[in-house]
Amino acid sequence: MAIVVHKYGGTSVGDAERIKHVAKRIIAARQKGSDVVAVVSAMGDTTDDLIALAHKLNDCPEPREMDVLLSTGEIVSSTLLAMALKNMGQDAISLSGQQAGIRTDSAHSKARITGIDPKRIHEELDKGRVVIVAGFQGISDCQDITTLGRGGSDTTAVALAASLGASRCERYTDVDGVYTADPRLIPDARRLSEISYEEMLELSSYGAKIMHPRAVEIGQVYNIPILVASSFNENPGTLIHGGENMEIRNKVSGIAHDFEVAKITILGVPDKPGIAAGLFAPLAKAGVSVDTIVQNSSQDHITDLTFTVTKSDLGKALEVIGPIAKEIQAREVLSDSKIGKVSIIGTGMLNAPGYAARMFKALSDAGINILLISTSEIRITCIIEEDKVKDAVKAIHKAFEMEKD
Repeated sequence: MAIVVHKYGGTSVGDAERIKHVAKRIIAARQKGSDVVAVVSAMGDTTDDLIALAHKLNDCPEPREMDVLLSTGEIVSSTLLAMALKNMGQDAISLSGQQAGIRTDSAHSKARITGIDPKRIHEELDKGRVVIVAGFQGISDCQDITTLGRGGSDTTAVALAASLGASRCERYTDVDGVYTADPRLIPDARRLSEISYEEMLELSSYGAKIMHPRAVEIGQVYNIPILVASSFNENPGTLIHGGENMEIRNKVSGIAHDFEVAKITILGVPDKPGIAAGLFAPLAKAGVSVDTIVQNSSQDHITDLTFTVTKSDLGKALEVIGPIAKEIQAREVLSDSKIGKVSIIGTGMLNAPGYAARMFKALSDAGINILLISTSEIRITCIIEEDKVKDAVKAIHKAFEMEKD
C-alpha cells in the first residue's frame, strides 16, 4: 500500500477526546487503502510547561538535559495515540525519534537531521500496524537525545515522508490551510487552495507560523507534496507543491508579518576589505542568524552598517559584536527591539512592475514609515515600527485585494 505521513500539532492532541478524534481520522485514512505513519507534537502547552519547570530548578539548564526533558512531551502524546488506536481495534505502535531511526547532529535544541533509517518503520507497517512517531527529536552520533527546535515536528514529518517514499505529507492543526494573511488580523483573508514551495518557504521564513521553513525546504528538495489542513473539520486545506500548475502568476499570494525582529546598527565602521567578514563570521559561529543587511554609502572610508536578528538572539549578538566594534574602532553600536516586519510574497512578482510601489504607497497612506527594505525574486519585506505591524498588514491586504486563484 502507498504510505501517507500525517502530522498532528499540539492542539490536535491536546486532550483525551481530541486524541480519540485523531485516532478516528487515522483509521479512516487506512481504510481508504494507505499505510499511515503519524508524527505528533507534545500535547497543548506541554513544551512551554516543561521549559518553565526546568527554569524553576536551574536558571541555565544544560542543553543536553533540556533536550532529554523536552523530548518526553512527544513521547507522551505518541503513546497515548497508540493506545487510543488499539482500543478502537487498529493495531499501532509508538516509536521515539531514536527508535524511528532519526539521526541528527549534536546541536542541542536546534539539531538538524543527518539521516533516517526507516527499516523499523517499514517492519511495523508490514505487520499491519499504524506507526506513531514522536516528533521534534532524534539521536546524535554520541547517542544523546536531541531536539530539532520549535516547529521540529513538521520537519520530522516531511523528512520521514521523504525517507519512506510517501505519496505525500498531511499536516493537521487548528488552522484549515494557508491564508492570504493571518485571519486573526484580517477576517476576510482567503484560504489558498494551493501554493508553491518557494512561496510557502518565503511566507514561513518571514513570519507565517503555519508551516516550519525547514519542513517546506525538505518538501521542495524531495518533491513531497504537503497538505495543510485542520484536524477539526473536513475543509480541503492548502496543498504545497511544485507541480505543473504552479506557473508564474505575477501576483501576490500572501502577506507575512513577524514581531520577533531586532535591529543592530554599527556606526562609524571602517570601509575596507575584511570588515564585514570579521563581523558576521563570529555571529554565525555563535549560532546567530542575520537577516536584512544594509550598508550606507561610504564617506571618507567610513560607513554605517545595519542588520536584523531575532529578538531572542539580540543579547547574544550584542555580546559578540561589542568587542569586535571596539577592535575595529567603530564609533557606536545601537540596537532596537521595538520593530517588526511585513512582507508580500508571490511567484514572479518582481518581474512585473508596480508591486513595490503599491506596497510602499499603502504603507505611506497609513502613515507608516519604512525603516529598512529587503527583497528576493518573490518577496518584498519592509522593516517598520513594531506597533505599526498590524495596521501595515491591513493596509497592504486592502491594497492588493488578494486576487482569487
